[in-house]
Amino acid sequence: MKAFRIDGQKAVVTGGGSGLGLGIAKVFVEAGAEVIIVGRNEEKLQAAQQQLGEKCSYRAFDVTKIDEIPALVQEIGAVDILVNCAGIHLKKWALDVTDKEFLDVLNVHVMSVFALSREFAKLMVERCKGHIILISSMSAIMGMEQIVAYTTAKSAILGLQRSLVAELSPKGIRINTIAPGWIDTPMFHKATDTDPQRKANILRRIPMKTFGQPEDIGYAALYLSSPAGSYVDGVFLPVDAGASEAF
Repeated sequence: MKAFRIDGQKAVVTGGGSGLGLGIAKVFVEAGAEVIIVGRNEEKLQAAQQQLGEKCSYRAFDVTKIDEIPALVQEIGAVDILVNCAGIHLKKWALDVTDKEFLDVLNVHVMSVFALSREFAKLMVERCKGHIILISSMSAIMGMEQIVAYTTAKSAILGLQRSLVAELSPKGIRINTIAPGWIDTPMFHKATDTDPQRKANILRRIPMKTFGQPEDIGYAALYLSSPAGSYVDGVFLPVDAGASEAF
């Protein structure tokens, strides 16, 4: 299964200290990559690094510090794979969301993603190769209550991908987007543990009647980043057990 190996490649995974990012980093390490996880919480990053072993290192960094992203990228240097997985959640009715709260979500899920992708892509262009993974959500294709800022941000990822594909693919850089469904992560628990009825409603929407695991997203990211996915560019890949297709 050499087509699914990424031995010797260098990958950056933002939000890699927990949840989806940790699941992706784990799968990448197992597939042979050197992985740098990036996040705000150094304690979580240290724990993740210890779990993942010597092929993993970390950088404590707040991706909302947009002006500092170019310096971070120069410090890390050229990479083969960038996974933009850092995220925050805001569960609130639209009429109660403040401008600041809305912008805070956009800064994490859109502004930082663009800035990181732009800066790493500059180095990828010099080598005529690279792969950038964006993380959207099933909320980008279906309306859901109490996540207006998150839905807006994840929908914007689709427009970002389209433009990046048009501009960067001729330069040897592939860009793909994964749209996770309901995955068993700390962010998911934060949104549902205090709302058991919502959790039950969600489960009813999933044809396979189960929540996903972070590694499920990791395997999708590995396929897209490995030689097995070398002719895959500009896709929007739901990983949601069929939830976006069911009623």
